[in-house]
Amino acid sequence: MSNTPPNLFRPPQPVADPAWQALLADLAGLPDGGVDSRLPRREQAAADYHWYSPVLLQRLAGKLPQGVVRPGTVAEVMQVAQACARHQVPLTVRGGGTGNYGQCVPLHGGLTLEITGLKQILQVDNGWARVQAGALMGEINDHLRLDPASMAKYGAQQLRMWPSTERIATLGGFIAGGHSGIGSMRHGILADPGNVRRLQVVTVEDPPRLIDLHGADIQKVHHAYGSNGILVEVDIATTPWLPWLHTIALFDSYAEVLNFGLAAGRATVEGVIDLFQLSAVERRITPYYAGLKGRLRDKDAMFAQVSPDTAASYAALVMQFGGELVVRGTESELLAQGLPSVTECAYNHTTLEALKTDRSVTYLQVAYPAPLSAELVAAQMQRFGDEVLMHHEFSRWISNPAGQLVAFALPLVQYFDEDQLEALKASFEADGCHIFDPHTWVLEDGGMKQVDEAQLAFKKLADPMGLMNPGKVRGWDEQVLGIQGGQL
Repeated sequence: MSNTPPNLFRPPQPVADPAWQALLADLAGLPDGGVDSRLPRREQAAADYHWYSPVLLQRLAGKLPQGVVRPGTVAEVMQVAQACARHQVPLTVRGGGTGNYGQCVPLHGGLTLEITGLKQILQVDNGWARVQAGALMGEINDHLRLDPASMAKYGAQQLRMWPSTERIATLGGFIAGGHSGIGSMRHGILADPGNVRRLQVVTVEDPPRLIDLHGADIQKVHHAYGSNGILVEVDIATTPWLPWLHTIALFDSYAEVLNFGLAAGRATVEGVIDLFQLSAVERRITPYYAGLKGRLRDKDAMFAQVSPDTAASYAALVMQFGGELVVRGTESELLAQGLPSVTECAYNHTTLEALKTDRSVTYLQVAYPAPLSAELVAAQMQRFGDEVLMHHEFSRWISNPAGQLVAFALPLVQYFDEDQLEALKASFEADGCHIFDPHTWVLEDGGMKQVDEAQLAFKKLADPMGLMNPGKVRGWDEQVLGIQGGQL
């Protein structure tokens, strides 16, 4: 049997009653009566989208916080951080719960801090906004586009990128667990310079501190699972709003879809076409999109958002590659026709659409060498047969020295067992692909496969007692605790 995922952490142990009671007393004056220890609230606080993985669903079953608190101000967050540090209580931060790796599932009980009480949009300027970490990304976009005061000064704006779960995902959660999203075809990955200008975090100490991070230092906290500081405020980049056209193009083969995607992506990098999203899905997946039944005609599809000014060039390129544009309209126009936006046919929203009717599937995350080879993907489809169904996202990675246009897959997998997943991952890796494993909760094992020393050093500074999300950071367990193995 596979040993995936490796789990290096202390044996789970709830907080002892004297320390827990002392914590409750310290936090009794917070809104809603302080800490909520009712079972339904605890279950809700430990629920995210890790159930996409049958491995995580089994191994994280029953893991709950001992209580939940929802502060409404930064001062209250600091009060929570101080109490946890004072009484040695593990602390897990939760945003909208849209993560896929069990980030908000506590392995050691303790306290869950829901950041959704910090939801103010503090300042809007030309090209950026200062926002509290618990604000929903959809509501930020609505404000940037519709608020009369900011529109009068700067015109309608929008975020540069967001996850497909825009309406329920928090900005802080996207920073803590996200990599790219809708908009990455135009603006690169989240870590590219300029997409995030500043982060503010609260340390878990007695007393806690506020630390501002700028420039490259932002990477000390970005994509760290909320394990090394409580993110409370973000200066996030914006861009002028556009009425993006949501389009669906159909092709006779998946290789044609991918080759078209490469051409459209190059045209975007060169400035010929302005694309916000470019998502390729093969025909065995498209029946899962309930809102598009009858529209996709057993064809392989490309879902895209294109600017109105370059829509004609995009349509011409579709025809040049033998495709047919079958859906075109703004998001509101598609919704008025009873159609989903193409946002809902991208990233892990596709996985969700499949799981709504078929709980036997799971998924992988596969990064391909640049440039993507349609021939390699065709060979993989032949090799895997009906076990793996292909779905690729095109993105720019602006700071990538190997080239700006990249592609990665979120293929659906007909799941059997962990050994099957290990064999599939090994097969992809033998082709030169890189696996970002969605079936582990350990930060480094999910993607980097090595300790991020800058993030670990910042954890030693901001969380010196290792109370934040314990059990999720391999580097802490190995280098600080000296633990070199162990299974949950």
